Amino acid sequence: MLRSLLYVPGSSPRFLEKAHERGADAIIIDLEDAVAANEKDAARAALARTVPMVGQRGAAVIVRINTHDETTMLADASAACEAGALALYIPKVSSPEVLHQLDRHLEPLESAANRPPMRFAPLIEDPAGLLNATSIATGPRVFALSAGGEDLATSMGAQPTPEVLRIPKLMIHYAAKAAGVLSFGLLRSTADYADKTALAAAISEAKDFGFDGATCIHPSVVSLLNDGFAPSAEELDRARRLIAAADAAAQAGIGAFTFEGKFVDLPIVTRARALIARSSG
Repeated sequence: MLRSLLYVPGSSPRFLEKAHERGADAIIIDLEDAVAANEKDAARAALARTVPMVGQRGAAVIVRINTHDETTMLADASAACEAGALALYIPKVSSPEVLHQLDRHLEPLESAANRPPMRFAPLIEDPAGLLNATSIATGPRVFALSAGGEDLATSMGAQPTPEVLRIPKLMIHYAAKAAGVLSFGLLRSTADYADKTALAAAISEAKDFGFDGATCIHPSVVSLLNDGFAPSAEELDRARRLIAAADAAAQAGIGAFTFEGKFVDLPIVTRARALIARSSG
């Protein structure tokens, strides 16, 4: 499970050195918005050191690259690949073409390094990307989709309120689920990380909708994400009991049955099995 994905500025030694202590399932080393223009080259060059450093306790290491120009994009991707990062977070993806370009660029580098192929998590941040979400989700190497709420609202001349972001984020979420890839996000902007009560409610809502996890920009949110997106002990216990009842019913030649006062049929059993599988995956 990738429940929590913590952004860390690629130009901040203080945050990078402590990132592995935060308990996040994944660390996203950010070369894009969190890094000043005059520090981007140094942050990229440092990946050879920072990628293994932030991943030393087993967190998946992902690099958010720049896509504002081709030269910088490919240089960022090359450095992330050579440093051993698992995946790229690719901002401002409006169509699958950029994914195909990166795929072609990385293949010979991966072959020369004898390393597994990197995976892609496109960030959809404008209306064109939103309307192309289905084709982006089925692009090469994609393992997850996410919405960039602040940029998406800005590109529409809108405010990043829950009402504005809800439908676009759900559209991207549905595209991810249709393609069988992970879906990261909350149905609101994550810029206000201080309101823990509102964040906990948003995480619970996102879990109900089937989101797999979410990114955060502050370490204090990591535990909320880990707890909120993980199945609770009560949920797991009930799922195991339901599966046992379903297996017994199947042995007796019974399809639908009643479990703890509620009607149960195949979709409900399938959901319980999926819950168990996610918790042990």
